[in-house]
Amino acid sequence: MDVVKLDAGYDQAFVDAVAEESGQDPYLCYQCGNCTAGCPYTFVYDLPVHQIMRLLQAGQKEKILKSRSLWLCATCESCTTRCPNEIDVARIMDVLRHMARREGHVTEKQVKQFADSFLNSVKKHGRVFEFGTLVKYITRSGRIWTDYDLGPKVMRKGKIAARPHDIKGKEEVARIFRSVFGEANDEF
Repeated sequence: MDVVKLDAGYDQAFVDAVAEESGQDPYLCYQCGNCTAGCPYTFVYDLPVHQIMRLLQAGQKEKILKSRSLWLCATCESCTTRCPNEIDVARIMDVLRHMARREGHVTEKQVKQFADSFLNSVKKHGRVFEFGTLVKYITRSGRIWTDYDLGPKVMRKGKIAARPHDIKGKEEVARIFRSVFGEANDEF
């Protein structure tokens, strides 16, 4: 059994950074468990959402940032909707995932690879270019034969375009990326 000593490794700066970045007060959580009860992915999490919230209150940075749960969260907001204290738990999970990314704690590499492919597509084209995103993801992940039989079917039906759509406001989207991720970040 994995026991966490809540008095050891307390990192107040971490709790403060999560509160600041998310705009949420994690200390409002009183462990009712509604977030976990409503989460459709609890069955694959190593740490249920309410435990992540408790570990956050206890300042357990390493335990949280190395969790698989952060990368498996779909940000569906069921946890947020069910919270009786109106904590945006999904926002906290999102912030924690970003913190884990910045510190190099990637427990689910394929999830990160897909997210990176998606973000690169939006950054480059101003919106997602599905075909390009899939090609980049397949190349990065090495999952070449996964769902290969679906490609021709969706292309024939016009579900995925072979070329990106040109949109207005592409530079505005690029400016958002620069303001969030900085000038130097060409690739995720």
